[in-house]
Amino acid sequence: MIKSEPKSILQFMANHYDLLRDLFDIQVKNDIITKESLIICLENYDKNIREQLTEYQILVEQNDDFAFNEPYFVLFEFIHQKFKPLLPEEIEHFGQAIRTLFLKIKEGINDDKNILLERIEALSNQIKKFTNAVVNNTKSLLTESKELKANNKKIDYQEKIHKARYLIENYISPLNTILDVNHSQSIYNELLNVSQFTNVKRFDYADESIRREFEKLYHLLRQVAKDLNLQSVTLTNELLPLIERIKTESQYLSGFHYYLTNGNCYKEIEPPRIFVSTRDNIYNKFVYENTKEYFDQFQYEEDIIVIEDSEQTNDWLFDKSKYKETLNQKLPIDDFFKWCENSIKEENEDFSFDNFFMVTSLLFEEDYKVSVSKDGKNISVSNENSELIMPKLTIKKQEDVSR
Repeated sequence: MIKSEPKSILQFMANHYDLLRDLFDIQVKNDIITKESLIICLENYDKNIREQLTEYQILVEQNDDFAFNEPYFVLFEFIHQKFKPLLPEEIEHFGQAIRTLFLKIKEGINDDKNILLERIEALSNQIKKFTNAVVNNTKSLLTESKELKANNKKIDYQEKIHKARYLIENYISPLNTILDVNHSQSIYNELLNVSQFTNVKRFDYADESIRREFEKLYHLLRQVAKDLNLQSVTLTNELLPLIERIKTESQYLSGFHYYLTNGNCYKEIEPPRIFVSTRDNIYNKFVYENTKEYFDQFQYEEDIIVIEDSEQTNDWLFDKSKYKETLNQKLPIDDFFKWCENSIKEENEDFSFDNFFMVTSLLFEEDYKVSVSKDGKNISVSNENSELIMPKLTIKKQEDVSR
Protein backbone atom coordinates (compact mmCIF):
# COMPACT_ATOMS: atom_id res chain seq x y z
CA MET A 1 0.00 0.00 0.00
CA ILE A 2 1.30 3.46 -0.92
CA LYS A 3 1.38 5.73 2.13
CA SER A 4 2.33 8.98 0.38
CA GLU A 5 -0.09 11.55 -0.96
CA PRO A 6 -0.81 11.28 -4.72
CA LYS A 7 0.29 14.90 -5.18
CA SER A 8 3.65 14.11 -3.59
CA ILE A 9 4.22 11.21 -6.00
CA LEU A 10 3.43 13.37 -9.02
CA GLN A 11 5.73 16.12 -7.74
CA PHE A 12 8.47 13.54 -7.22
CA MET A 13 8.05 12.28 -10.82
CA ALA A 14 8.17 15.84 -12.16
CA ASN A 15 11.34 16.64 -10.21
CA HIS A 16 13.13 13.49 -11.40
CA TYR A 17 11.54 13.13 -14.82
CA ASP A 18 14.78 12.95 -16.85
CA LEU A 19 16.10 10.13 -14.69
CA LEU A 20 12.81 8.24 -14.94
CA ARG A 21 12.82 8.70 -18.72
CA ASP A 22 16.29 7.11 -18.94
CA LEU A 23 15.14 4.19 -16.81
CA PHE A 24 12.09 3.79 -19.05
CA ASP A 25 14.31 3.68 -22.16
CA ILE A 26 16.50 1.05 -20.50
CA GLN A 27 13.50 -1.17 -19.80
CA VAL A 28 12.09 -0.70 -23.31
CA LYS A 29 15.43 -1.82 -24.75
CA ASN A 30 16.25 -4.66 -22.34
CA ASP A 31 12.84 -5.60 -20.82
CA ILE A 32 14.44 -5.16 -17.41
CA ILE A 33 16.42 -2.60 -15.38
CA THR A 34 19.44 -4.37 -13.96
CA LYS A 35 20.73 -3.42 -10.56
CA GLU A 36 23.94 -2.14 -12.15
CA SER A 37 21.99 0.01 -14.65
CA LEU A 38 19.95 1.56 -11.84
CA ILE A 39 23.10 2.41 -9.84
CA ILE A 40 24.80 3.97 -12.86
CA CYS A 41 21.70 6.02 -13.72
CA LEU A 42 21.40 7.33 -10.15
CA GLU A 43 25.10 8.26 -10.12
CA ASN A 44 24.81 10.07 -13.47
CA TYR A 45 22.12 12.32 -12.03
CA ASP A 46 23.73 12.43 -8.57
CA LYS A 47 20.47 11.33 -6.97
CA ASN A 48 19.90 9.19 -3.91
CA ILE A 49 16.27 8.27 -4.50
CA ARG A 50 16.38 4.48 -4.73
CA GLU A 51 14.24 4.01 -1.62
CA GLN A 52 11.62 6.48 -2.85
CA LEU A 53 11.41 4.73 -6.24
CA THR A 54 10.37 1.51 -4.49
CA GLU A 55 8.35 3.26 -1.74
CA TYR A 56 6.18 4.97 -4.35
CA GLN A 57 6.07 1.62 -6.21
CA ILE A 58 7.38 3.24 -9.37
CA LEU A 59 9.93 0.43 -9.55
CA VAL A 60 9.30 -3.11 -8.33
CA GLU A 61 11.98 -5.67 -7.57
CA GLN A 62 12.46 -8.69 -9.82
CA ASN A 63 14.97 -10.89 -8.02
CA ASP A 64 18.10 -8.70 -7.90
CA ASP A 65 16.89 -6.40 -10.69
CA PHE A 66 14.04 -3.91 -11.17
CA ALA A 67 11.22 -3.02 -13.53
CA PHE A 68 8.61 -0.30 -13.82
CA ASN A 69 5.36 -1.06 -12.08
CA GLU A 70 2.81 -1.70 -14.85
CA PRO A 71 0.66 1.47 -14.33
CA TYR A 72 3.73 3.71 -14.45
CA PHE A 73 5.12 1.91 -17.49
CA VAL A 74 1.81 2.38 -19.32
CA LEU A 75 1.83 6.07 -18.34
CA PHE A 76 5.29 6.59 -19.86
CA GLU A 77 4.28 4.66 -22.98
CA PHE A 78 1.31 6.95 -23.41
CA ILE A 79 3.20 10.18 -22.72
CA HIS A 80 5.90 9.35 -25.27
CA GLN A 81 3.60 7.48 -27.67
CA LYS A 82 6.18 4.72 -27.59
CA PHE A 83 4.31 1.42 -27.47
CA LYS A 84 5.64 -2.08 -27.73
CA PRO A 85 3.45 -3.90 -30.27
CA LEU A 86 1.32 -6.68 -28.81
CA LEU A 87 1.29 -10.09 -30.39
CA PRO A 88 -2.01 -11.16 -32.00
CA GLU A 89 -2.46 -13.71 -29.19
CA GLU A 90 -2.33 -10.87 -26.64
CA ILE A 91 -4.96 -8.86 -28.52
CA GLU A 92 -7.06 -11.99 -29.02
CA HIS A 93 -7.13 -12.29 -25.22
CA PHE A 94 -9.34 -9.17 -25.16
CA GLY A 95 -11.50 -10.67 -27.90
CA GLN A 96 -12.02 -13.86 -25.90
CA ALA A 97 -12.99 -11.85 -22.81
CA ILE A 98 -15.46 -9.82 -24.90
CA ARG A 99 -17.06 -12.98 -26.34
CA THR A 100 -17.36 -14.63 -22.90
CA LEU A 101 -18.88 -11.58 -21.21
CA PHE A 102 -21.31 -10.99 -24.07
CA LEU A 103 -22.46 -14.61 -23.88
CA LYS A 104 -22.93 -14.34 -20.10
CA ILE A 105 -24.96 -11.14 -20.54
CA LYS A 106 -27.29 -12.75 -23.08
CA GLU A 107 -27.71 -15.91 -21.00
CA GLY A 108 -28.31 -14.01 -17.75
CA ILE A 109 -30.34 -11.15 -19.19
CA ASN A 110 -33.18 -11.83 -16.75
CA ASP A 111 -31.07 -12.93 -13.77
CA ASP A 112 -29.77 -10.89 -10.85
CA LYS A 113 -29.68 -7.15 -11.68
CA ASN A 114 -26.40 -6.47 -9.88
CA ILE A 115 -24.37 -9.15 -11.66
CA LEU A 116 -25.81 -7.95 -14.99
CA LEU A 117 -24.67 -4.39 -14.25
CA GLU A 118 -21.18 -5.63 -13.33
CA ARG A 119 -20.95 -7.69 -16.53
CA ILE A 120 -21.97 -4.71 -18.67
CA GLU A 121 -19.32 -2.57 -16.95
CA ALA A 122 -16.70 -5.31 -17.37
CA LEU A 123 -17.60 -5.66 -21.06
CA SER A 124 -17.19 -1.89 -21.54
CA ASN A 125 -13.75 -2.02 -19.91
CA GLN A 126 -12.60 -4.92 -22.10
CA ILE A 127 -13.80 -3.11 -25.24
CA LYS A 128 -11.86 0.02 -24.22
CA LYS A 129 -8.71 -2.02 -23.55
CA PHE A 130 -9.07 -3.81 -26.89
CA THR A 131 -9.49 -0.52 -28.77
CA ASN A 132 -6.49 1.05 -27.04
CA ALA A 133 -4.39 -2.02 -27.84
CA VAL A 134 -5.31 -1.86 -31.55
CA VAL A 135 -4.67 1.90 -31.78
CA ASN A 136 -1.32 1.61 -29.97
CA ASN A 137 -0.29 -1.39 -32.07
CA THR A 138 -1.05 0.45 -35.30
CA LYS A 139 0.96 3.49 -34.19
CA SER A 140 3.89 1.33 -33.10
CA LEU A 141 3.94 -0.77 -36.28
CA LEU A 142 3.68 2.31 -38.51
CA THR A 143 6.61 3.92 -36.67
CA GLU A 144 8.71 0.76 -36.94
CA SER A 145 7.90 0.37 -40.63
CA LYS A 146 8.86 3.96 -41.44
CA GLU A 147 12.11 3.59 -39.50
CA LEU A 148 12.79 0.37 -41.39
CA LYS A 149 12.13 2.11 -44.70
CA ALA A 150 14.43 5.04 -43.83
CA ASN A 151 17.04 2.66 -42.34
CA ASN A 152 18.66 5.43 -40.31
CA LYS A 153 20.35 2.79 -38.15
CA LYS A 154 22.11 1.42 -41.27
CA ILE A 155 21.18 -2.19 -40.50
CA ASP A 156 22.30 -4.96 -42.82
CA TYR A 157 20.17 -5.36 -45.93
CA GLN A 158 19.22 -8.98 -45.25
CA GLU A 159 18.30 -8.07 -41.67
CA LYS A 160 16.07 -5.28 -42.98
CA ILE A 161 14.17 -7.71 -45.23
CA HIS A 162 13.92 -10.28 -42.46
CA LYS A 163 12.48 -7.61 -40.14
CA ALA A 164 9.90 -6.56 -42.75
CA ARG A 165 8.70 -10.15 -43.22
CA TYR A 166 8.66 -10.66 -39.46
CA LEU A 167 6.37 -7.62 -38.97
CA ILE A 168 4.02 -8.77 -41.72
CA GLU A 169 3.70 -12.39 -40.61
CA ASN A 170 3.53 -11.86 -36.84
CA TYR A 171 1.85 -8.48 -36.41
CA ILE A 172 0.41 -6.71 -39.44
CA SER A 173 -1.45 -9.52 -41.22
CA PRO A 174 -2.96 -10.95 -38.00
CA LEU A 175 -4.03 -7.47 -36.90
CA ASN A 176 -5.63 -6.93 -40.29
CA THR A 177 -7.55 -10.18 -39.81
CA ILE A 178 -8.76 -9.06 -36.38
CA LEU A 179 -10.22 -5.89 -37.95
CA ASP A 180 -11.53 -7.57 -41.13
CA VAL A 181 -15.30 -7.11 -41.34
CA ASN A 182 -15.47 -9.90 -43.93
CA HIS A 183 -13.89 -12.41 -41.53
CA SER A 184 -16.71 -14.09 -39.61
CA GLN A 185 -14.58 -14.80 -36.52
CA SER A 186 -12.96 -11.36 -36.28
CA ILE A 187 -13.31 -9.38 -33.07
CA TYR A 188 -14.66 -6.49 -35.15
CA ASN A 189 -17.65 -8.62 -36.18
CA GLU A 190 -18.19 -9.68 -32.58
CA LEU A 191 -18.40 -6.00 -31.60
CA LEU A 192 -21.00 -5.46 -34.33
CA ASN A 193 -23.10 -8.24 -32.77
CA VAL A 194 -22.76 -6.61 -29.33
CA SER A 195 -23.80 -3.25 -30.81
CA GLN A 196 -26.95 -4.71 -32.40
CA PHE A 197 -27.92 -6.40 -29.13
CA THR A 198 -27.38 -3.30 -26.98
CA ASN A 199 -29.26 -1.12 -29.48
CA VAL A 200 -32.37 -3.23 -28.83
CA LYS A 201 -31.95 -3.54 -25.05
CA ARG A 202 -31.45 0.19 -24.50
CA PHE A 203 -35.10 0.61 -25.50
CA ASP A 204 -36.99 -2.56 -24.47
CA TYR A 205 -35.35 -3.65 -21.19
CA ALA A 206 -37.74 -3.27 -18.28
CA ASP A 207 -35.36 -1.79 -15.68
CA GLU A 208 -34.44 1.87 -16.29
CA SER A 209 -30.96 1.68 -14.71
CA ILE A 210 -30.07 -1.30 -16.94
CA ARG A 211 -31.39 0.58 -19.98
CA ARG A 212 -29.06 3.49 -19.14
CA GLU A 213 -26.05 1.15 -18.98
CA PHE A 214 -26.97 -0.39 -22.33
CA GLU A 215 -27.30 3.16 -23.70
CA LYS A 216 -23.76 4.01 -22.53
CA LEU A 217 -22.41 0.76 -23.97
CA TYR A 218 -24.12 1.40 -27.32
CA HIS A 219 -22.59 4.90 -27.69
CA LEU A 220 -19.18 3.53 -26.68
CA LEU A 221 -19.46 0.92 -29.44
CA ARG A 222 -20.38 3.58 -32.02
CA GLN A 223 -17.18 5.48 -31.21
CA VAL A 224 -15.16 2.25 -31.17
CA ALA A 225 -16.44 1.39 -34.65
CA LYS A 226 -15.14 4.74 -35.94
CA ASP A 227 -11.76 4.30 -34.22
CA LEU A 228 -11.27 0.74 -35.48
CA ASN A 229 -12.29 1.70 -38.99
CA LEU A 230 -9.63 4.43 -38.94
CA GLN A 231 -7.01 1.88 -37.85
CA SER A 232 -8.11 -0.49 -40.59
CA VAL A 233 -7.71 2.29 -43.18
CA THR A 234 -4.23 3.04 -41.82
CA LEU A 235 -3.29 -0.63 -42.11
CA THR A 236 -4.67 -0.95 -45.63
CA ASN A 237 -3.54 2.37 -47.10
CA GLU A 238 -0.27 3.05 -45.29
CA LEU A 239 1.21 0.13 -43.39
CA LEU A 240 0.76 -2.78 -45.78
CA PRO A 241 1.85 -0.82 -48.91
CA LEU A 242 4.91 0.48 -47.04
CA ILE A 243 6.02 -3.01 -46.03
CA GLU A 244 5.25 -4.40 -49.48
CA ARG A 245 7.51 -1.77 -51.05
CA ILE A 246 10.33 -2.89 -48.78
CA LYS A 247 9.78 -6.51 -49.87
CA THR A 248 9.57 -5.52 -53.54
CA GLU A 249 12.83 -3.61 -53.29
CA SER A 250 14.44 -6.73 -51.88
CA GLN A 251 13.32 -8.84 -54.85
CA TYR A 252 14.73 -6.38 -57.40
CA LEU A 253 17.98 -5.93 -55.53
CA SER A 254 18.43 -9.65 -54.89
CA GLY A 255 18.03 -10.29 -58.62
CA PHE A 256 20.58 -7.64 -59.53
CA HIS A 257 22.97 -8.98 -56.88
CA TYR A 258 22.76 -12.46 -58.33
CA TYR A 259 23.12 -11.15 -61.87
CA LEU A 260 26.26 -9.14 -61.03
CA THR A 261 27.99 -11.65 -58.78
CA ASN A 262 27.44 -14.77 -60.88
CA GLY A 263 29.95 -14.40 -63.68
CA ASN A 264 28.32 -16.83 -66.12
CA CYS A 265 24.68 -16.08 -65.41
CA TYR A 266 24.35 -13.70 -68.35
CA LYS A 267 25.22 -16.58 -70.70
CA GLU A 268 22.55 -18.86 -69.28
CA ILE A 269 19.82 -16.44 -68.20
CA GLU A 270 18.23 -13.77 -70.33
CA PRO A 271 18.19 -10.58 -68.25
CA PRO A 272 14.77 -9.02 -67.61
CA ARG A 273 13.68 -6.12 -69.83
CA ILE A 274 13.26 -3.48 -67.15
CA PHE A 275 13.69 -0.51 -69.49
CA VAL A 276 11.88 -0.67 -72.84
CA SER A 277 13.24 1.44 -75.70
CA THR A 278 10.79 2.62 -78.34
CA ARG A 279 13.42 3.98 -80.78
CA ASP A 280 17.16 3.90 -81.28
CA ASN A 281 17.94 7.48 -82.25
CA ILE A 282 17.32 10.57 -80.18
CA TYR A 283 15.51 12.46 -82.96
CA ASN A 284 13.23 11.62 -85.87
CA LYS A 285 15.15 10.74 -89.05
CA PHE A 286 12.74 12.92 -91.04
CA VAL A 287 13.29 15.98 -88.86
CA TYR A 288 14.82 18.03 -91.74
CA GLU A 289 11.94 17.35 -94.16
CA ASN A 290 9.31 18.00 -91.51
CA THR A 291 10.92 21.28 -90.45
CA LYS A 292 11.30 22.49 -94.05
CA GLU A 293 7.68 21.63 -94.80
CA TYR A 294 6.54 23.59 -91.75
CA PHE A 295 8.37 26.80 -92.70
CA ASP A 296 7.52 26.57 -96.41
CA GLN A 297 3.87 27.19 -95.64
CA PHE A 298 4.72 30.77 -94.68
CA GLN A 299 6.86 31.56 -97.75
CA TYR A 300 4.12 32.86 -100.05
CA GLU A 301 1.87 34.54 -97.53
CA GLU A 302 1.09 38.22 -98.14
CA ASP A 303 2.29 40.74 -95.64
CA ILE A 304 -0.41 41.95 -93.33
CA ILE A 305 -0.19 45.54 -92.16
CA VAL A 306 -2.22 46.53 -89.16
CA ILE A 307 -2.98 50.22 -88.78
CA GLU A 308 -4.23 51.24 -85.40
CA ASP A 309 -6.84 53.97 -85.22
CA SER A 310 -5.46 56.74 -83.10
CA GLU A 311 -7.76 59.28 -81.58
CA GLN A 312 -6.48 62.81 -81.37
CA THR A 313 -6.75 64.20 -77.91
CA ASN A 314 -6.57 67.81 -76.94
CA ASP A 315 -4.68 67.41 -73.72
CA TRP A 316 -4.24 70.66 -71.83
CA LEU A 317 -0.67 71.28 -70.72
CA PHE A 318 0.12 73.71 -67.96
CA ASP A 319 2.68 76.26 -69.19
CA LYS A 320 3.80 77.67 -65.88
CA SER A 321 6.04 80.42 -67.27
CA LYS A 322 3.26 81.69 -69.55
CA TYR A 323 0.68 81.84 -66.75
CA LYS A 324 3.14 83.47 -64.39
CA GLU A 325 3.92 86.16 -66.97
CA THR A 326 0.20 86.84 -67.45
CA LEU A 327 -0.33 86.98 -63.71
CA ASN A 328 2.50 89.49 -63.27
CA GLN A 329 0.92 91.74 -65.88
CA LYS A 330 -2.41 91.75 -64.00
CA LEU A 331 -1.07 92.30 -60.48
CA PRO A 332 -2.36 93.24 -58.05
CA ILE A 333 -5.42 90.91 -58.25
CA ASP A 334 -8.25 91.12 -55.75
CA ASP A 335 -9.66 87.60 -56.45
CA PHE A 336 -6.90 85.15 -57.32
CA PHE A 337 -9.03 81.99 -57.63
CA LYS A 338 -11.51 83.68 -59.96
CA TRP A 339 -8.59 84.89 -62.10
CA CYS A 340 -7.32 81.27 -62.36
CA GLU A 341 -10.74 80.05 -63.46
CA ASN A 342 -11.17 82.73 -66.14
CA SER A 343 -7.64 82.28 -67.46
CA ILE A 344 -8.13 78.55 -67.99
CA LYS A 345 -11.53 78.99 -69.65
CA GLU A 346 -10.06 81.50 -72.08
CA GLU A 347 -7.60 78.85 -73.24
CA ASN A 348 -9.67 75.65 -72.90
CA GLU A 349 -13.44 75.32 -72.79
CA ASP A 350 -13.26 71.96 -70.96
CA PHE A 351 -12.57 73.37 -67.52
CA SER A 352 -11.48 70.77 -64.95
CA PHE A 353 -10.36 71.00 -61.35
CA ASP A 354 -7.11 69.21 -62.25
CA ASN A 355 -6.20 72.13 -64.48
CA PHE A 356 -7.44 74.59 -61.88
CA PHE A 357 -5.20 73.17 -59.14
CA MET A 358 -2.19 73.30 -61.43
CA VAL A 359 -2.66 77.03 -62.01
CA THR A 360 -3.34 77.77 -58.34
CA SER A 361 0.11 76.35 -57.55
CA LEU A 362 1.40 79.86 -58.47
CA LEU A 363 0.37 80.83 -54.95
CA PHE A 364 3.49 79.17 -53.62
CA GLU A 365 5.92 81.21 -55.67
CA GLU A 366 8.21 83.38 -53.54
CA ASP A 367 7.54 86.43 -55.76
CA TYR A 368 4.07 86.99 -54.36
CA LYS A 369 2.40 88.06 -51.16
CA VAL A 370 -0.98 86.42 -50.57
CA SER A 371 -3.61 87.54 -48.08
CA VAL A 372 -7.30 86.95 -47.39
CA SER A 373 -9.60 89.68 -48.65
CA LYS A 374 -10.66 92.15 -45.96
CA ASP A 375 -14.36 91.81 -46.83
CA GLY A 376 -14.20 88.13 -45.63
CA LYS A 377 -16.27 86.80 -48.51
CA ASN A 378 -15.99 83.33 -50.03
CA ILE A 379 -16.02 82.64 -53.74
CA SER A 380 -17.35 79.64 -55.68
CA VAL A 381 -15.67 77.77 -58.54
CA SER A 382 -17.66 74.99 -60.21
CA ASN A 383 -17.91 72.66 -63.19
CA GLU A 384 -20.53 70.15 -64.31
CA ASN A 385 -19.75 67.69 -61.49
CA SER A 386 -18.58 69.64 -58.44
CA GLU A 387 -18.31 72.99 -56.70
CA LEU A 388 -15.49 74.43 -54.62
CA ILE A 389 -16.11 77.05 -51.91
CA MET A 390 -12.91 78.98 -51.11
CA PRO A 391 -11.86 82.22 -49.43
CA LYS A 392 -11.32 85.28 -51.58
CA LEU A 393 -7.58 85.82 -51.87
CA THR A 394 -5.63 88.98 -52.82
CA ILE A 395 -2.24 88.59 -54.46
CA LYS A 396 0.50 91.24 -54.91
CA LYS A 397 4.16 91.41 -55.76
CA GLN A 398 6.52 91.28 -52.80
CA GLU A 399 8.09 94.66 -53.77
CA ASP A 400 4.68 96.31 -53.77
CA VAL A 401 4.11 95.08 -50.24
CA SER A 402 7.45 96.44 -49.01
CA ARG A 403 6.57 99.92 -50.22
